Amino acid sequence: MNGGSDMTLAFELEALKELASPESVFEDARGWTEYIGVVSEKPTYVVTNFTRKNRIRQDFFSGPRGKAESLEGVKDQFDTDRYVLIASSEEDEQLAEEVGWEYLDVEDAAEAADWIVASSADDEADDAEPVRDDWP
Repeated sequence: MNGGSDMTLAFELEALKELASPESVFEDARGWTEYIGVVSEKPTYVVTNFTRKNRIRQDFFSGPRGKAESLEGVKDQFDTDRYVLIASSEEDEQLAEEVGWEYLDVEDAAEAADWIVASSADDEADDAEPVRDDWP
């Protein structure tokens, strides 16, 4: 992805779940962002459980607030040139516009950054040769 590293990047939780390897996505994105985190309307424990399970270290998360309040708070707390929300719904695109963030669809972001979308990984696994389980 281009545009410099002076950026705050937020993943909407459901969009992040669409990626085959959220942990490696975060590792990669840390190379070209200043701050990175996850926002969601889900309860805090849902986000925390997902990020722990996937070994994701984030600089911010929604907490008990909704996405709009979270994005506004992140923008107030972290001073960068750009604020980008990676998500996958029209509602999130509208939300990003309302709170002054750039919106990037998760599939477009994945293509630009060479991340694997989970459905693509499933398709690749289906194309693989079947494994013989009758081998001694």
